Amino acid sequence: MIDKLFGYFSKDMGIDLGTANTLVYVRGRGIVINEPSVVAINQKTGQVLSIGSEAKRMLGRTPQHIVAIKPLSNGVISDFEVTEQMLKYFIDTVHKDQLTPVPRPRVVIGIPSQITEVEKRAVEDAARNAGARQVFLVEEPIAAAIGARLPIHHAVGSMVVDIGGGTTDIAVISLGGIVVSKTLKIAGDKLNQDIIRYMRDEHKLLLGEMAAEQAKISVGSAYPTREKLQDVIRGRDLVTGLPKEVDVDADEIRKAMASSVATLVHAVKAAVEVTPPELVSDIARNGILLTGGGSLLRGLNTLIEEETKIPVRTVEDPLTSVVIGTGIILENLSELSDILVKSQYEE
Repeated sequence: MIDKLFGYFSKDMGIDLGTANTLVYVRGRGIVINEPSVVAINQKTGQVLSIGSEAKRMLGRTPQHIVAIKPLSNGVISDFEVTEQMLKYFIDTVHKDQLTPVPRPRVVIGIPSQITEVEKRAVEDAARNAGARQVFLVEEPIAAAIGARLPIHHAVGSMVVDIGGGTTDIAVISLGGIVVSKTLKIAGDKLNQDIIRYMRDEHKLLLGEMAAEQAKISVGSAYPTREKLQDVIRGRDLVTGLPKEVDVDADEIRKAMASSVATLVHAVKAAVEVTPPELVSDIARNGILLTGGGSLLRGLNTLIEEETKIPVRTVEDPLTSVVIGTGIILENLSELSDILVKSQYEE
């Protein structure tokens, strides 16, 4: 009875629990939180010092006893306790102006389409331990398709490529379910590592992850661009140990990421090749939908279109389509319950 009473005053939430960023949608209010999935912890005391943007700024800048942790890796939980604390922080933040002594919201969380039962259970347990009274899981490509207002319940094939920080989810959806799916551990973080490795091998320059990400954003591309893009990358000279600057252009950064981008494009082609002919016909007519932060890489849509011979478009706001999808599910739980992943618990 008390749990139901607290639930009555709690704000139901949709969460895109991403490797790079976590977004939170609150029923009736929209997106209220968009923070990096990073937690800074004092190892001496076990105290959480900061979460989100402030913690991300600490990456690579902390003394030995403070660590900035990314508790999710390749789209799944790699540090259960830290993920739980991060979710509790977001739940408490949403309810900070509420008089509810113990927030007990219902929560819809997006998960990669090909994670294991153990990994699903970890997400559900972390959310429950953080304070959720009910947890509903939905596969991220389906959430992204709903967020992009695709007709997923119709007998029409829709193809979604969700490129996040840790994973890329490729899915063909029809009649409210996934017909074909592939999950790659090649996404934004892998491209950052490619740039770090390239600069180390070619320029003897050691980069931090944030510098590599900035280079990817400022001059990165998957396909040759008309504009001449150039940037200065700063790091440590591996020969002298001193600070060093290197001028790079789009061609170099594209070369650094070429192998991973080619693998991603090949996976999209492979998914099309095993899709039933009738659905391929629908996809050829309606196109492939790109979403997720990685879809913002310049020229990626052009490259995929050239390789697959299928029109490709990027959603209007690729960073938020999954969390908007979880929010739409939250607002229409009874009508959309059939698309949810089966719970490990009896509700």
